Amino acid sequence: MSRLAQLLSRRRTEALGALAVGTAGALCALEVRYVWRRGSARASARAGDYLQAQRTATRETVAVLREGYHAGSTRENAVLNMLAAFAGTFGAARTVTYVIRSETGPFKNVVIGGRHIHHFVPGLLVAFATGGLSIGMRHEELDKWLAIPFGAGLALVLDEAALLLELEDVYWTRQGIVSVQIVLGTAALLATLGIAVRLVRRGEPLASVGAWRPMVQAGSETDLDR
Repeated sequence: MSRLAQLLSRRRTEALGALAVGTAGALCALEVRYVWRRGSARASARAGDYLQAQRTATRETVAVLREGYHAGSTRENAVLNMLAAFAGTFGAARTVTYVIRSETGPFKNVVIGGRHIHHFVPGLLVAFATGGLSIGMRHEELDKWLAIPFGAGLALVLDEAALLLELEDVYWTRQGIVSVQIVLGTAALLATLGIAVRLVRRGEPLASVGAWRPMVQAGSETDLDR
């Protein structure tokens, strides 16, 4: 791989990583800003107690997200669970494989019959099993829980996408960066679906009625008045 190709590959990876992290971060920042301006945190800020204002805004934001999750539809929660499992499993897989490669931890390569079993194999099995159960049982309430192992299995497969494309073990080579790019692109795509926005907007009326009632009584215009 030429130096220019290496540079372009690194730039693509950085751009995808920034997109994935930036999308989620922007959603959180916008909601914190909204809660700060509309909730009781603003009163603390006006009084000069910015630390208390920050704590209040964070607490109200968490309440909005929690209520939004419970108020969301089964399908929305299933997608959110899948996204969380996908991201968490990818991070765990990369950490474990690094520990195995450095030979500094308790983890070892799985070898059966003299053949190294890559983690895309159990990933495929888990994704197929949970997907099959969801299709066969047709139980929406169960789907949101099946989405967790499905997202985990999907992450294990895509984490070794470069290996599947090249048909050789390129996990820790320059060609292996394709796996990271695919995972980051997938995470960014899921994040841009606006899952967090829908959950926040669903939960906001439920979580804010008690906390923001004084503003409503005082005649301040909020989204509850519209």
